[in-house]
Amino acid sequence: EVFANLGVGAGDVVAVMLPNRVEFVVAMFAAWRLGAAVTPVKPSLTSKEATHQIVDSGAKLVIDVAGDEVVPGINSVAVAALRRVARDTREPFDNPAALALLIYTSGTTGLPKGVMLDHANVEAMSEMGLRSLDVTSADHSMLVLPLFHVNGIMVSTLMPLLAGGRVTLRERFDIDTFFDDVERCRPTFFSGVPTIYALLNALPDHVKPDTSSLRYGICGAAPAPADLLKSFETRYGFPLIEGYGLSEGTCGSTINPFDGVRKAGTVGLPFAGQRIAIADPDGTHLPQGSTGEVLIQGPNVMRGYLGRPEETAKTIVDGWLHTGDIGRVDEDGYLSIVGRLKEMIIRGGENIYPKEIEDALSEFPGVLEAAVIGAADETFGEIVIAYVASRPGFTCVEAELQEHCAVRLTRYKRPVAINVVDSLPKNAV
Repeated sequence: EVFANLGVGAGDVVAVMLPNRVEFVVAMFAAWRLGAAVTPVKPSLTSKEATHQIVDSGAKLVIDVAGDEVVPGINSVAVAALRRVARDTREPFDNPAALALLIYTSGTTGLPKGVMLDHANVEAMSEMGLRSLDVTSADHSMLVLPLFHVNGIMVSTLMPLLAGGRVTLRERFDIDTFFDDVERCRPTFFSGVPTIYALLNALPDHVKPDTSSLRYGICGAAPAPADLLKSFETRYGFPLIEGYGLSEGTCGSTINPFDGVRKAGTVGLPFAGQRIAIADPDGTHLPQGSTGEVLIQGPNVMRGYLGRPEETAKTIVDGWLHTGDIGRVDEDGYLSIVGRLKEMIIRGGENIYPKEIEDALSEFPGVLEAAVIGAADETFGEIVIAYVASRPGFTCVEAELQEHCAVRLTRYKRPVAINVVDSLPKNAV
């Protein structure tokens, strides 16, 4: 009713600039009921940073904590105004082709692009997730990822609610309170990223929480070292199920089976209803076992990028979504992500994938995380440079790490320098 009184209707866009709180979810459902779409805006952005997304999306309204005017001329509403309780007698707007979410990708180049997801995308993805992860009305999700990201919306929130289950929202992941929350709330699953699992796995040995309510943890957003998945499950007694996907595919495209063979080092099998192909630079599909760009096809593939037809045409070709990720599919159909097309290092004509070197470094006992990049070099074109963050209580030494790499990597793949840093820089996604 608040939205309707402010003139929000079918085809409009509502920008929700809130931290993880129940009003975010209420605002999303209210907008959808009226036929409007939602664009989630990272709440920590400055007014200047948020302007691009709010203006680009054509938002009619911005919901934020204080109701401050984020962008001049666009109506801002304080979150407290959403608490007016009145039963809405209108029939809910129902059109699967209507825009549901505008998710802005944190691209490595240029300004973020608005990924257009319609209700058919959201419904298809939810159904795929429910089936693959065996989510029922008995499930209880604990959200620790940001709601301004598609994973937080789809996996931790919409999926359990559609199954008739429960969701507990935490404002953010907090290593000091995480297991206390698990013991108190007794969730059956949660979704996290490799950094979260690496930090939990690095907690002192005396930390032995009661995790008996948890059926599994879902791991995505970045490749996880196989060793981390194995040692985490051994320590805490519940499996980590690694999956893979992107905003352009409404969230997930592959997942290791909850009740089947989980292959550490792979991101699993395609969700039912999706197809995965591996292609060469021309888009020609390659035989099983080949390494190339990962392509996705299915009812979860986005409608396109808002206002960017050329970008859309380059990304969705003949119904296949070109991900920009490099991978291969094994004889059982499991996908492994080798790296990013843009991140591939070419040293003297040899293709080097940073993930392979990062995985080797992550096997060293004192390493919390590793990142590998290419640096310009006059002789070879590019050379390999590594950055490593130590686990608490450890101090990694470059000479020992180089020795470790020498046993595991061919000479041309070895980093010419390994920089030990306090922590690796990350954005909120």
